[in-house]
Amino acid sequence: HHEQALFCYYDAFLTSVEPKTYKGALTQAFWIKSMQEELNEFERLEVWELVPRPEQVMVITLKWIYKVKLEELGGILKNKACLVTRGYRQEEGIDFEE
Repeated sequence: HHEQALFCYYDAFLTSVEPKTYKGALTQAFWIKSMQEELNEFERLEVWELVPRPEQVMVITLKWIYKVKLEELGGILKNKACLVTRGYRQEEGIDFEE
């Protein structure tokens, strides 16, 4: 019973509601933690680098996606935040060369 009680306690801190906006995610500590974990992973894997913005180049914007991961029995396993690019706004020959 101790294990079940611990799981219920942990589950109470997660939510099944996926925020639609960054602003909405900032109202819940576990979403903030999830976003920080995602950024920490980018840093650990060295997958991005902050560079000066080039003139007359469209910058790819970013968007946070929030997902609730469920376990087999339907309980909440974790809240996951993913940072994705909006590369679809770029045009070949203008913003990049293939």
